Amino acid sequence: MYDLPATSPTPSAWRITLPHSTAAVPVARALVRTAFAEIECCASESDTAELLTAELVANAVEHTEGHTPIELVVELLPTGCQVEVHDRDPAPPAQLTQPDPVEPPDPWQEHGRGLLLIRALSSSCGHRPTTTGKAVWFRLPAVPQQRRPS
Repeated sequence: MYDLPATSPTPSAWRITLPHSTAAVPVARALVRTAFAEIECCASESDTAELLTAELVANAVEHTEGHTPIELVVELLPTGCQVEVHDRDPAPPAQLTQPDPVEPPDPWQEHGRGLLLIRALSSSCGHRPTTTGKAVWFRLPAVPQQRRPS
């Protein structure tokens, strides 16, 4: 299930196939936590990455049809990290990059804030078509050593 680079002693990318169920969310969070523990430059962003990853995976499970697996890709880059969730539905996620200016999230509803969180907490986010559906992604910048809380 894990696809780790064989050429590097410290992996810089993780890829895992997850079930199309809510059980995928805690597995995805654990993978992100493990990936961020491997590098020090992004350790302070681990909680944010876990939260945003959980939102992307939950959205993929909730808003796509079928039982085909979804895929999580975590890339650790010199400039930060990028997390992608791949699913089989080619339709772009509603309001990820162009939020509805008229309808803010209802404070009494459980749903409706995930994409808002992704837009607010990531340095960039988006989606792209893939040969089998789409990938929805976000990026977090590396926090320089001198700016990290002690």
